[in-house]
Amino acid sequence: MKCNAWTYALLGAGVISLPSITSAEEKPSSLLTSLSSTTISGYVDTSAQWNIGTGNAFVPTYSYGGSSKADGFNLNAVKLSIEKPIEASDHWAAGYKVDTMFGPDANTLATQSTGTAADFALRQAYVALRAPIGNGLDFKMGVWDPIMGYEVTDAPSNPNFTRSYGYTIEPVSHTGLLASYAFTPAISASAGVANTYGPMINQRANPPLAESYKTYMGAFTLTAPESWGSLAGSTLSGSVMNGFNSGVAGNQTSYYIGASVNTPIKELKVGAAYDYQGISQQPLRGSGYANATALYAALKLSEKATFFARGEYASSDLTPNPFGARKVVAVTGTLQYDLWANVLTRLEFRWDHAADGSNAYGSPASEGSSNGPGDKKNSYILMANIAYKF
Repeated sequence: MKCNAWTYALLGAGVISLPSITSAEEKPSSLLTSLSSTTISGYVDTSAQWNIGTGNAFVPTYSYGGSSKADGFNLNAVKLSIEKPIEASDHWAAGYKVDTMFGPDANTLATQSTGTAADFALRQAYVALRAPIGNGLDFKMGVWDPIMGYEVTDAPSNPNFTRSYGYTIEPVSHTGLLASYAFTPAISASAGVANTYGPMINQRANPPLAESYKTYMGAFTLTAPESWGSLAGSTLSGSVMNGFNSGVAGNQTSYYIGASVNTPIKELKVGAAYDYQGISQQPLRGSGYANATALYAALKLSEKATFFARGEYASSDLTPNPFGARKVVAVTGTLQYDLWANVLTRLEFRWDHAADGSNAYGSPASEGSSNGPGDKKNSYILMANIAYKF
């Protein structure tokens, strides 16, 4: 038994006795027992950005970007996650997870049930359950991340610092019930029902749709087995979703298909993703679409250095347009160098081009111009990203 100086002082004064300490050590409180398997993690994400050239009134419209981050230093987000994961050996297992986000990116996430931005958002908050059906049927009830997409909300977990246009048209959060099942180590699937397409917590689809209207979704993932040699661990995933999206004030159907492939070259991994968003019942604007295709590559240059590349093409006829132009081409290159423990350091260059011939970027167009809101067809951005993960 170990005692600190304060404990010895209490013993000397007769306030506590040695048997009471021994008893306390032998019988931990129920609170300590409940917290023993709880984990705390998160990150602090910062960046510096230089939009090359003059005029930053109109910039590329990818998620978590914008003119407010141009030509300066940025605190992007602080994430704090508290979780009690489900025990793999427990047939009737239960747990929970709470992800909170602070900072400007929390306002962009826009999950606040009040609709009021305050540099704070609940990313996820759900109860996790497992039922002993077959290999184990898992449930999430509450607020959880979407089941589609190549990239995720946490920037430090993505291959590139800036988000893709595919991510930009995907949902970011749902309030509902999600069920997941692994048929084999190579085949897994999930299905869920949520209030809306998201992201506002507890939002309903009424108005303008009937109050019973919900969002339905399903997804699958195939993983290459060890017997596939150099391709082992490669994944192919797809998902479909239909529901009310308050962001476009209409009914939305989304599709996603993506793959991440290990190659015979051990240092090289490649990927591809396709996103489609179809909108109907838009007030005064009718139906429309948006889609985005992206190719990814990751090349490990050394033990500490990795280069990531992404090429994109996106198009849309929606009003307002989620891409800033009807057709957009973008190329992103990111050099990551792991110098400090737990610290992610990246240098990234991004080029966006309005492929429809419009001037989508730069300074406001001169009076009478009909070729776009800006005065440039191209945007060039150089960024440094430093994030500490704990």
